[in-house]
Amino acid sequence: MTTHQTAMIMIGLASVLTLAHLLGRLARRCGQPAVLGEILAGVLLGPTLFHGALSDTVFPSDVRPMLGALGNLGVALFMFLVGLELDHRLLRGTGRAAVGVSVGSIVVSFGLGTLLAVWLWHEHPVGNRLGSVLFLGAAMSITAFPVLARILTDRGIQHTRVGALAMASAAAGDVVAWLLLAAVLTFTGSQSSWQVLLIVPYAVVMVVAVRPLLGRYLAAREPRGTAAGAHGPGAGPLGVLTVLLLVSGALSEWFGLHFIFGAFLAGAIVPRRGTERLRAAVADRFQTVTWMLLPAYFTVAGLKVDLSTVDGDGLGELALILLVAVGGKFGGAYLGARAAGRPARSATTLGILMNTRGLTELVILGVGLHLGLLDTDLYSLMVVMALVTTAMTAPLLRWAYPREIAKADLREPAAEREAAAPAEPLAAAGGKPSGAQR
Repeated sequence: MTTHQTAMIMIGLASVLTLAHLLGRLARRCGQPAVLGEILAGVLLGPTLFHGALSDTVFPSDVRPMLGALGNLGVALFMFLVGLELDHRLLRGTGRAAVGVSVGSIVVSFGLGTLLAVWLWHEHPVGNRLGSVLFLGAAMSITAFPVLARILTDRGIQHTRVGALAMASAAAGDVVAWLLLAAVLTFTGSQSSWQVLLIVPYAVVMVVAVRPLLGRYLAAREPRGTAAGAHGPGAGPLGVLTVLLLVSGALSEWFGLHFIFGAFLAGAIVPRRGTERLRAAVADRFQTVTWMLLPAYFTVAGLKVDLSTVDGDGLGELALILLVAVGGKFGGAYLGARAAGRPARSATTLGILMNTRGLTELVILGVGLHLGLLDTDLYSLMVVMALVTTAMTAPLLRWAYPREIAKADLREPAAEREAAAPAEPLAAAGGKPSGAQR
């Protein structure tokens, strides 16, 4: 690496962080998740404005691969945090309503997405038609669980009946959607060698062998007392979890999946019981690094988004993509909730929440572009879809689930929890919302 490259990486990263921070704060002032402003910062730094003159000046071609490596590390940390903060308890005791919402939103979205992909393929042909069709269907099926959790937390409705059901449905749905995406990538031959066969034993070893060993190690180092952990998680647990996510991501990449799957699985297998304080401390440390590196991923993604070339046909395709994305998620979740006996307002609110996509969608679209399952024009339109569907959530939620109704719903579940466990203390990990909730 030359002196010029080092200087340009530092200047470029400083520019990214500044613009992402400013637009993230602006998004919050508008009642939106900060990730919307941060993704928009990446798009603005790309070729959409000034025909790429700004991006070519700040991010020369010989610097972009190194910036991309920093962004990939940020995504790996982000996906680890998503897995780390996935509350397994949400997947239990929610009954058929959570199953109906998650399955309905995935099945309808996947079906409509594949039909749309068949039509779009004639205008955006790629080498593998079946892979492109299945991938677009899987991409339409994603709900950004972290963004949804952040929206619910910001409005203080995560403990209402609707909030808890939305969290459970999104958690279950995301697990299924990630598995579906992994199956699509394997089936379409992104890696067709014998290494793909090692995916199942790898996952089994992670859950059956690594998880209990990790649980005993972390539980023995769990801070005790009210003042424990004030100085951080310690080098041992922090180092072990960092190595775990990097090795798991590397193995996932080598097996033929994307490294995001391995990073997510590494976070998901961390035991919850007896590690509450330690997990919270580790998450705080990782969030700091993620905040610095993740905007680099937005920028690299934004450099591939060129909206200046979108014409009338492109706007028509974008309208159709938005129609399928919103209709598939909202319609599937609504029908699933109604079939499970939920009232109309609750089903409407769940349909709105399940339409949230955020950064998770951007990560998946990046995988598709990297594997040649999307061309750059379709990728750009899908990024806009991810931004629009996420931006829709907060205002529609205020309309469908106003605060007076949320407060009434909040009191009843709280009373039920107190009656069921009157002597149970508050969970130690029930603190501030995570920075991974993008």
